[in-house]
Amino acid sequence: MPHILIVEDDRSLSAGIALALGEAIFTHAYTLQEAEAALTAASIDLVILDINLPDGSGLDLLRRLRQHSEVPVLLLTANDLERDEVAGLEAGADDYVTKPFSLAVLRARAGRLLSRRPAGTISLPPFTFDFAALRFTADGAPVDLSRTEQRLLRLLVENRGRTLPRDLLLSRVWDGGEFVDENALSVAVRRLRSKLPGAPIKTVYGVGYQWEAAK
Repeated sequence: MPHILIVEDDRSLSAGIALALGEAIFTHAYTLQEAEAALTAASIDLVILDINLPDGSGLDLLRRLRQHSEVPVLLLTANDLERDEVAGLEAGADDYVTKPFSLAVLRARAGRLLSRRPAGTISLPPFTFDFAALRFTADGAPVDLSRTEQRLLRLLVENRGRTLPRDLLLSRVWDGGEFVDENALSVAVRRLRSKLPGAPIKTVYGVGYQWEAAK
């Protein structure tokens, strides 16, 4: 059962969102401070995050979260200007809903994000990846991965069969990627391949990388 954190200062709306989403474990936070405490206290599978909160902007929380986590984030906001949507996506949001919104649409978008997130251990023989416990094995032997390698691996396996552009990987693995040498990505891929011999990490020349789906 997924654990969903709802960060929304309107308590009635927060309760309504939980009701609409159905079976899940819900944690409600009404301020940034409460949200940060909740994220520290438990493993969260999805964050539904209001931008406008009593003690600051949800975008600030999102940027801090992206320094160490790839948990899916669905933004809620009363702002409908294009620049607000762009700011949210650039900060690392996975999706964006403008108030007022249909709870059915919210449920569909939340479900899509949850379906992209691995449930428990991912088994891709001869590899197993447990991103919650930070345990990784190849042919049953433990593999030690750096945080950068973990982020890169997670993006690849969560999107297996899909080519991820270099710009996207630079942005998500290195928190924006503006000041990262592009060679850093090539080095990280090379190290990941060396630690996971036989991993189907395909270079799509001129585009990016892909974890090839099993045929």
